[in-house]
Formats: sequence, C-alpha cells, structure tokens
Amino acid sequence: MSMFLDTAKIKVKAGNGGDGMVAFRREKYVPNGGPWGGDGGRGGNVVFVVDEGLRTLMDFRYNRHFKAQSGEKGMTKGMHGRGAEDLIVHVPQGTTVRDAETGKILTDLIENGQKFVVAHGGRGGRGNIRFATPKNPAPEISENGEPGQERELQLELKILADVGLVGFPSVGKSTLLSVITSAKPKIGAYHFTTIVPNLGMVRTQSGESFAVADLPGLIEGASQGVGLGTQFLRHIERTRVILHVIDMSASEGRDPYEDYLAINKELESYNLRLMERPQIIVANKMDMSESTENLKVFKEKLVANYDEFDELPQIFPISSLTKQGLSTLLDATAELLDKTPEFLLYDESEMEEEAYYGFDEDAPAFEISRDDDAAWVLSGDKLEKLFTMTNFDREEAVMKFARQLRGMGVDEALRARGAKDGDLVRIGKFEFEFVD
Repeated sequence: MSMFLDTAKIKVKAGNGGDGMVAFRREKYVPNGGPWGGDGGRGGNVVFVVDEGLRTLMDFRYNRHFKAQSGEKGMTKGMHGRGAEDLIVHVPQGTTVRDAETGKILTDLIENGQKFVVAHGGRGGRGNIRFATPKNPAPEISENGEPGQERELQLELKILADVGLVGFPSVGKSTLLSVITSAKPKIGAYHFTTIVPNLGMVRTQSGESFAVADLPGLIEGASQGVGLGTQFLRHIERTRVILHVIDMSASEGRDPYEDYLAINKELESYNLRLMERPQIIVANKMDMSESTENLKVFKEKLVANYDEFDELPQIFPISSLTKQGLSTLLDATAELLDKTPEFLLYDESEMEEEAYYGFDEDAPAFEISRDDDAAWVLSGDKLEKLFTMTNFDREEAVMKFARQLRGMGVDEALRARGAKDGDLVRIGKFEFEFVD
C-alpha cells in the first residue's frame, strides 16, 4: 500500500476564552466589599506551520481532529486568567488549505517556516470588576469566554517542483528521472509502476539546478478519473516547465503524435491554465531502430497541425538508457526556466477574503423562525454569541441579557410576527416564555 498521501480533510477547533469571575474584596465602607473578579484568558489559536522535513499529509490520515486549549478562568484580586498556548500543526511545503464548507482557499503554504492561523481562539470573558458603575458599584455580572473558531478544512499537497515529467505510462519517465537525478524511483516493464510522485534535484554541467517531479498516472481520460490521473494531476500545477516525454519507438503500438495530443488534451481538461506552461518535447528511446523514422513523421505532423502564429515547442531526441542527448536537454530546460515566471495558481474568486472577526454591520443581528411545536426560534451570529457569553447562573446577568435582546429589537420583532404572552421562545436548547 502506498504511503504517499496528498489530500486530507480535518477539523480544527480553537480554544474558548476563559470565563470572567464574580468576586468581591473585603474593604471597609465599600458596598459588598467592591468588585474584584478578573477577566478570563484568551483561547489558543490553531496555527499551521510549514515544515520542510515533511513530504506527505500522512500524519493527517490518523489524526483528523485538532483542538487548542481554552484560556483559564478569571481570578480574584482582579487577576486575569492565563491565555492558552497556540496549537502548532506542522504541514509540508506546498500545502493548500481550503475551507471545506465554502470551498474558498484560505492560504497556500510554500515557504519553510511560513505560519497561518486557521482558527482563532476566543477572547476571555470580562469579570465583574469591568461592570462596576456609580449606579451599580458591586455588580454580580461576569461574561463567559467567547467560543473559539471551529471549522472543517480540506488540505491538498501540490509538490514543489520546477519541472514536471508527463507522458503515458512506460514511456521512460522514471528511468529519465533516475539518470538525471539521485532519485531512485521504482522502474518496471509494466504500466503504473510509478504510483506516487517522485522528486529529484538536477544539476547541469554549467552549474544550474532545479527540481524535477515524475508525475504518474496520465492516460487518456485521466482528467475524468481514469487511471491515477485525478489523484496526481494537481502536482503539475506548481511546475513552471513541462517535459513531455514520448516513446518515439512506439513500442506499445501507439502513434507518438496521437500520444502527444491525448496527454495535452488531459492537461487542458483538468486545468486550462496548464497549457500556459512552456513544454519541451522529449523524444525518448531513440536507441530503438524505428525511432528515427517515427521522429521524422512526428515533426511533420507537428508542423502541419500547428498554428503559424504559435511558437513550436523544442524537441530533444534522447535515450534514457544510453544517456544520449541528456546534457543538451537539461541545459535547454534550465535556460527555459530562467525566463519563465511563476504562474498564479488561484484567481481572486477562489481565495477567501481577508478574515474579519467582528460582526458584519450589514448583517441582521438576529433571525426569527418557527419550530414544528410552534415555538419561536431566535438565531443569528451576533445573538448566539451574546447568548453563549452570558452567565445564566447569575440573575443580574440574565436581566442584562434580556435588556440586550430588547435593545436589539427582538421583542418588537416577535410581537410584529404575532407572538403572544406565554409563547415559547427558543435559542438553541435554551427556552423561555415571551412576556408581552
């Protein structure tokens, strides 16, 4: 079984803020001793950090839930609770993080040591020392901590390589990679010998160096899920130059030019922008007797079917077995890399807008619906967060929550919808009666 994993779905939960405290000091002439309850501590964030030592997402196969610690509760003497440590999660270079619910991309992590907060911890609740006023110098009010952010994430690993080797199975991609780099891919005389991407570093005779990836599984229909295509086509997206390896000996009984068209069609079907990447055609297995004649026919077909305004791709005859023509191919590849810029992987429509962790002023503060049992249901981010942070163990806090609902216009809205005295009103699992 392959130990390479390049996609994973996980759940992350940032820490809740610590609850604020209700406490009083004992001091002469101060009502009830005066408020002395401190604030709760901040909940821990969940932070992704790029680790260049990781090569796959295998760690996320067995551990799919990541939860940061909550902040400590507030203490007496006005002392704040301790904030929780952030939960650090290491990911490999080239990891794309996507919100599983919205499909939007949160970040693309490619630099070693790069950090990104994927879930923000909740702030600590305020202690009663914060609610003291001249009219109420000894309040019995405190806040619960704010809930930490919780989300489901889709991780995708797209390996970092300057050059991608593409082509039908058994055209010699793995053999080529093994002779131009120190990589040791599995090589066999059967299809789909390579079932995971292999990566190697090339150093040319002139001193240039670049990373090459052998990308398996491309056959006709790959972009629709045939073979291993959909599983590994994503890794081509980070490459800047494509080496299109073709078996010029036609040892499998296929026409080399038809192979060339078929693979390009799959690249285009998977992602049209892959066709922006410059290609070099690698005419492999030139040590075979039929290859020279096949290459001549291939060039004729290529010229005949190419648009006169487009630049013909370079063609390099090589033999991975005899190492013929390799130095010329590598020098040309390095030269093409020098003048090829990085390609933008995602457009703005795919990226999530910069996160805002307050309330959207334009969004409604609450919504009213009706349950099957005729109870009125109140919902909405602002209202639900207010509810979660209310300490219902304290009567004064409950009265404050009721005043806040009234100030938000909940009473009037319920009355306008036909709510009557004694009707049941529900917020989550909490129920109370409507009083007109």
